[in-house]
Amino acid sequence: MTSITPGSQLPDLEVRLTGNLNLRLSDLLGRPLILFFYPRANTPGCTQEGQDFREAHDSFVERGARVLGASRDSLKAQENFKSKYAFPFDLIADTDETLCTLFDVIKPKNMYGKQVRGIERSTFLFDAEGGLRREWRKVKIPGHVAEVLTALDDLSRGEKIEN
Repeated sequence: MTSITPGSQLPDLEVRLTGNLNLRLSDLLGRPLILFFYPRANTPGCTQEGQDFREAHDSFVERGARVLGASRDSLKAQENFKSKYAFPFDLIADTDETLCTLFDVIKPKNMYGKQVRGIERSTFLFDAEGGLRREWRKVKIPGHVAEVLTALDDLSRGEKIEN
């Protein structure tokens, strides 16, 4: 399976969402999509990132965009995370790492001096036709959501988006 890079099309892949739903990503065509990957539900950084997307969710909706979060957590963990923090967007339970692998977000990390495999915090912006227009890797949380909104505005004005 080839990984997603700028210019790639949104893969036609079925994912498992909160609400116990199955969704084909191709069903999301017709409006921009923000897909953000985070390492683990209910950890401080991931919670802050989710809250930042939650606080800006109305701004994304006003721009016609849909927001989805994804991690390797179980569906139950994703449901609890979404409920606990009242996220207005769905979360993807990528327990088999298919989506994470496709987006090449699984990276070696050091945790307490040991090498582990984990998700590198990353965000991807797709246009309404499903083309990847922007990617952010090694995301630093402060100011990130505002940067995504700016890129979405640039996209809606037809401006070229630089990575």
